[in-house]
Amino acid sequence: MDPITQLEQLGPHLGGVVGRLTPDQLDAPTPCAELTVEGVLDHMIAGATAFAAAYRGEAPAETDEPAERDPLAAFGPALGDLVAAITAPGALDRTIATPFGELDGTTFARYVVLDGLVHGWDLATATGQPYAPPDELVAEADACARQLIEPLRDGRTFAAAVEPAADAPPLERLANFTGRR
Repeated sequence: MDPITQLEQLGPHLGGVVGRLTPDQLDAPTPCAELTVEGVLDHMIAGATAFAAAYRGEAPAETDEPAERDPLAAFGPALGDLVAAITAPGALDRTIATPFGELDGTTFARYVVLDGLVHGWDLATATGQPYAPPDELVAEADACARQLIEPLRDGRTFAAAVEPAADAPPLERLANFTGRR
């Protein structure tokens, strides 16, 4: 499945989880390395802003400091801008300067989907929400994870993989592979 189709499939699921978040949940802990719900949102907003600029071949725009913005209001526009940048003509053909080196636009778009899928799981798990992206999307993201993550395991970006429960569904297995407990 191409990364644009992956983004189209992920969007409603991730957006649904974020859309159901409430301000009183922002301080809730998540499975993502010491981040709260607000921390995950801030991380995703900052990443989306930087990645959108990278897809456009621009320097990242300055964003409000996390304490100065409403992450629930800022999330949709930031992620929408990232999707617009990725889906712009020729964007997937670019070489993208990423936090872990240069990657072709298609590969990095798959990483963006993986990141959004797993952070959606973080947010849903932290707030007790249902989260059921399509199995095919999870399988595609899992294949991407197994190709890209090992060199990035530094204990911070990605922790050591966690052994999943024998009956863990595929999305939980993927989250465990990325180091989530």
